[in-house]
Amino acid sequence: MQSAPSVIAAPSRNVIPGDIAFTVDIRSPASETLDAIDKDLRSAAAEIAGRRKVEIALDAIWRKEPTVFNPKLVDAVESATKALGYSHRRITSGAGHDACNLANVVPSAMIFVPCKDGVSHNELEDATQADCTAGANALMHTVLALAGVAS
Repeated sequence: MQSAPSVIAAPSRNVIPGDIAFTVDIRSPASETLDAIDKDLRSAAAEIAGRRKVEIALDAIWRKEPTVFNPKLVDAVESATKALGYSHRRITSGAGHDACNLANVVPSAMIFVPCKDGVSHNELEDATQADCTAGANALMHTVLALAGVAS
């Protein structure tokens, strides 16, 4: 679960703000987990509001169901990384990448490359040329293997 920076109305030191707004980004590869976290969050907010005698409003502004990528393509990517001797691991992305939208129409998978300090999708993102090259090689070998041109 991630949250964005808080927005405090009329911020000032030594003053308790009258209004704070923030977002919560909840991600999981399982829809049931998203439902459970939402329920728990709402329950906790209601308990805190009652105890603190404040109003808490939770508004769901967007929900993206988990994307399940094509198992054959995911296996092919993993096989290519193994054949190339690259480190690899299967991960789940909850972000709205293009491939998440394509997966609803055509078989899809994704390849991620490491970024410095794990920072991604932000101006501090920094992937090395070597890691980007490895990602491109993994993609090329996956496509060639799926086309039956190489193994």
